[in-house]
Amino acid sequence: MRPARLGTLSAAALAVAALLATAAPAVQAAPVAVAAAPDIPLANVKAHLTQLQSIATANGGNRAHGRPGYKASVDHVRAELDAAGFTTALQQFTSGGATGYNLIADWPGGDPGQVLMAGAHLDSVASGAGINDNGSGSAAVLETALAVSRAQLAPDKHLRFAWWGAEELGLVGSKYYVNSLSTAERAKLTGYLNFDMIGSPNAGYFVYDDDPVIEQTFKDYFAGLAVPTEIETEGDGRSDHAPFKSAGVPVGGLFTGASNTKTSAQAQKWGGTAGQSFDRCYHSSCDTTANIDDTALDRNSDAIAHAVWTLSAGTVTPPAGTVFSTTVDVAVPDNGGAVTSPLAVTGRTGNAPSALKVAVEIKHTYRGDLVVDLLAPDGTAYRLKNSSSGDSADDVSATYTVNASGEAANGTWKLRVQDVAAQDTGYVDSWQLTF
Repeated sequence: MRPARLGTLSAAALAVAALLATAAPAVQAAPVAVAAAPDIPLANVKAHLTQLQSIATANGGNRAHGRPGYKASVDHVRAELDAAGFTTALQQFTSGGATGYNLIADWPGGDPGQVLMAGAHLDSVASGAGINDNGSGSAAVLETALAVSRAQLAPDKHLRFAWWGAEELGLVGSKYYVNSLSTAERAKLTGYLNFDMIGSPNAGYFVYDDDPVIEQTFKDYFAGLAVPTEIETEGDGRSDHAPFKSAGVPVGGLFTGASNTKTSAQAQKWGGTAGQSFDRCYHSSCDTTANIDDTALDRNSDAIAHAVWTLSAGTVTPPAGTVFSTTVDVAVPDNGGAVTSPLAVTGRTGNAPSALKVAVEIKHTYRGDLVVDLLAPDGTAYRLKNSSSGDSADDVSATYTVNASGEAANGTWKLRVQDVAAQDTGYVDSWQLTF
């Protein structure tokens, strides 16, 4: 994973990289009938790491961009893929006056109009062999690709795997790749899965919260292992998924932590040492084959295969989302002041979605009397329903869609209802938000 602060890139590279007690959250994902992914042998993944370590040792102790260790790493991975029946290609670019390489591997078959990609950066920093960062992701993606070959997988979607160069210099390789795609080619990408540091020795289990389908696919896998996950924040925007996300491609991925410190709560649920970095050898010479947690590497490698098998198999229905609801009745006075029904939203990260669903159930004898608004936690009002003197039907039972992407998700949301005419009464029966 690249550092939070980036050095200056070469001009060539820059040119290329142009609730309440009644509120209960619940997530449900539509089941998809797909063949089960195989177990990814940990021994095979570690054998790839041993090869990368040997390459670094023989080439000045690193596999950094522009150094012989990087090109040797590319050649090793490419030879494995060629022997397994992939169509491989090297994409060249320049950064810092040195030639860099992306390795792209396509598996024959699948719908060429629907392409699922999985990738990892193959370069290390100059100070070490980069076995966790990012030999771990590179090796797991390689072994998953080889498992596709062993199974002679025939997915509905076309599968493409990638190993990126010069990630440590500012995502140079992946930016070059994305920028080299035509608009039509970008539109064919149904998803990009990124794996950067998945064997940290004091591991956490972090899932990217970008595309909801990809996110839920990983969460479901770890839930099946009874391994709790958290949303990934430390490396957000700092790895090779970022150029794809900026181009509008659905992205997701896994991460086990870098220089951030593991909390006591995290150590309690995941094991390891509280008060210590997830990876004390991050970007250091001690990032060797000794700097790997086998359990984390094994679990994450299997999760990669699960996602590739699942997401390449036809159309995956998006999860229903997280639902927050309340059934506390709130009386609406006849021709009186506005009343509000509060709803606490917790456990979310970032902002609300651009298509926030607001389901409303109001019992009333003349719904045309009612004006209904959604109030965001900061008090911003979104009109859901205007009054209408000619609408004499009973009750409001409707689901509205609100672009609330400018609002923080967490906080107390309110449904505001006012009866603006005389002679009819009612109450708020229930309402819910779906994120």
